[in-house]
Amino acid sequence: QIEDLSDHARILALTYPETGGIEEWARDITKLMQKAGLEKATVLGTSLGGYLAQYFAATYPEMVENLVAANTLGAVGFLANTPPYNQALDNIPIESLRQGFVTALQGKKEDNPERNDLTGFLLREVNGRISEAELRARLKALKFGPPLPEQTLLSKYIYCVESTDDPIIPEMLRQAVRAQLAPARTFRFLHGDHFPYLIQPDAYTGLLKEVMGLDHTSHLWPSGRIAEL
Repeated sequence: QIEDLSDHARILALTYPETGGIEEWARDITKLMQKAGLEKATVLGTSLGGYLAQYFAATYPEMVENLVAANTLGAVGFLANTPPYNQALDNIPIESLRQGFVTALQGKKEDNPERNDLTGFLLREVNGRISEAELRARLKALKFGPPLPEQTLLSKYIYCVESTDDPIIPEMLRQAVRAQLAPARTFRFLHGDHFPYLIQPDAYTGLLKEVMGLDHTSHLWPSGRIAEL
């Protein structure tokens, strides 16, 4: 998406710091935008980033042109009762944390051999590309994430992205996000897993072009409040 859109839009691609959480990161984004000379931006976040994007848009709506909440949650309080979030995340050996992800991904590899490239990429991420401090920060950001403030951004500027085969965000949670945000459009991938931007990159770039009002005739999604592809 960065490569395909770089000639059409200014892009700030963020990664997660090794300290802080949702509230601190949202403030950081305001400072980053100010430093970059941006008064407003289309804010896209996926998974944890989708929760951060929702929090940012609700807290600083004056800085948001469009919100794209992708493959994400509308609340995180329930995570405190599920592993590994129900443990002291600072005390779990990093090897155990990484192994939890590896075990889940190995099962994914067996169930979906056609996506071995994706699984291999994710295994490399959890086996060392993501630093220990960053991995712990990501998990703690979800475990201790604040409730989302009421969204005051108008619905016509809000978009959801989801996948019907997302193993991490089931339909009940996807439905809750849609009910909470009342998006102008939901782009639903019938085959996208938790990472439709990797599995169907052209279609993903197409939806982003539509959101930003760019030429998207080569990858036009069906019309309607919920568009499936």
